[in-house]
Amino acid sequence: MSDLPSLLLKLLLVLCLSAAGSAQTGHQGNTSQALYQKGVVQLQKGDLKGARVTFEKLVRLSPRDARAHNSLGWVLFSQGDLNHAIAHFRTALKIKPNFADADVNLSSALAQKGELGEARTVAQQAVRLQPQSADAHRALGRVLNFSADLDGSVAELRTACELQPSRPDLHDELGSVLAQQKKLFEAEEEFRTAVKIDSQYAPAQLHLGVALLSGGDREGAEKALQQAVQLTPENPVAQFYLGNALESEGDNDAALRAYRTAAELKPDMVQAQTRLGLLWQRAGEPDKASEAFSKAVELAPDDPEAHNNLGLALLQSGQGDAAIQQFQAALKNKPDDVDLQGNLGVAYLQKADFDDAIQVLRKALQKSPDKADLHYNLGLALKLKDDLPGAISELKQATVLDPSLADAYYTLGVTLWQKGDFPQSADALQSAVRIKPDYSEAFYTLGTVYKQMNKLPDAAQALREAIRLQPDFMGAHTTLAAVLRSQGDNAAADAESKTAAELSKKRTDLQAATFATNSGKRLLNAGDLPGAISQFQNAIRMVPSYAPAHYQLAVALMRSGQKPEADAEFRKAAELDPHLKAPTL
Repeated sequence: MSDLPSLLLKLLLVLCLSAAGSAQTGHQGNTSQALYQKGVVQLQKGDLKGARVTFEKLVRLSPRDARAHNSLGWVLFSQGDLNHAIAHFRTALKIKPNFADADVNLSSALAQKGELGEARTVAQQAVRLQPQSADAHRALGRVLNFSADLDGSVAELRTACELQPSRPDLHDELGSVLAQQKKLFEAEEEFRTAVKIDSQYAPAQLHLGVALLSGGDREGAEKALQQAVQLTPENPVAQFYLGNALESEGDNDAALRAYRTAAELKPDMVQAQTRLGLLWQRAGEPDKASEAFSKAVELAPDDPEAHNNLGLALLQSGQGDAAIQQFQAALKNKPDDVDLQGNLGVAYLQKADFDDAIQVLRKALQKSPDKADLHYNLGLALKLKDDLPGAISELKQATVLDPSLADAYYTLGVTLWQKGDFPQSADALQSAVRIKPDYSEAFYTLGTVYKQMNKLPDAAQALREAIRLQPDFMGAHTTLAAVLRSQGDNAAADAESKTAAELSKKRTDLQAATFATNSGKRLLNAGDLPGAISQFQNAIRMVPSYAPAHYQLAVALMRSGQKPEADAEFRKAAELDPHLKAPTL
């Protein structure tokens, strides 16, 4: 969780400055001392490039000066040049074998390179030479952490904190190791101590926020993470975890902004792209979700979950063929994953490839015969293949395995109705609406079944409930009109027929408006702004409340330089659909 470069630089400054005092007795003249002090000042200003030039001059001038090699080694270490850094630390120790600071530095560099055995030995030597040095204990604690000896690491870091209790970085690092041990309460206390010592210490604010988020304190987590982002706005990790906190609080718009910032700061952050995709998917924006998931797949082409996420988003937007390719790619890396096989089966279902769907779903059921969703989807595929007995068997099995699966009862009811078994169909549909009381389609089908059973009062009751739940359900109004007419209530039947006719016109207008909007989008993408604007305006004339047409008209007007008119259309689109917000420029 740490911002390693900044932590290393802070440690670098401590070590170089502490070495300055001990180096006074061994300098080789005023020039050497002046160069050394110049390098220290450059480090304090964060000028690593300048400090490197200065310490290289010092090494050439005084090749037997241990502090010069140690200081140059630290600059090289912080710049990522581990091999040359290690060489200078070794030279410093050859010149001055009991140079504990060089031991600490060499240990850190070796650990960073992965040479943990020697790193541990060198750090232990530093502790023996300077048992009262917090940095020596810290270096040993780090090596033990890298070696998976968390208990030993905690012991060394506690000693470091006891030796220098006012250093926030030590408490923060101790908290990080405690968090690895899942001792979240103790970790949180260390992070709080670090923040209490220095509220401007960004790593501790970040780690405190993550710990609070893990512990369920979402408000506290957001506060700490907002502070971390304010202190280090260019830190993608802080932005990402702030997005986590905002998402957990239900503020998805703010979470999207944080995730986007994280992805911009670190384009190869797979987690940020994944969270962006999931939020866009949740917001009903499958195209934007697919874009984010596609980037995640590019970054992690061997990750089956990345392919699965992209496949589900493509499925949501009706791109069955593309979804199939993603699920197949996921299965190459995880061939026995039953959930992936189930998703592939659903993709085949969507493109009406029932034979392949049945084959894939049956293969998945061989591995997981107790998965209700697999039986449900197989039942649906068999139904669409007109294998009604096979479908009924699978759907019944789905309801046995998961009695709360309302869709399985609904589809079973429809299949039994098609088979002519009206009483069992009605029983299944009643189970569906008991489980899901707002299931308007199930009430509609139940009303239709009752009508065919000549149970007209029951039919009227079910159809009225479907209309209550979904007032624009044209089929329910039409069927209710027929039921009422059979009951002799012609006036009520005429009213329902009139409503059905009005809804039919609205549906026709909406289809035309959707067609015009899609046509306008194609013209917009082709650069024909006047043609696009005309099509969007046509869509609005047909259905003034059609939010996508207002939004696309706003985009076209903005591109044509008509900003006031565009702003008005963006506002109208947002009023009609809060998910449609003006793009940030």
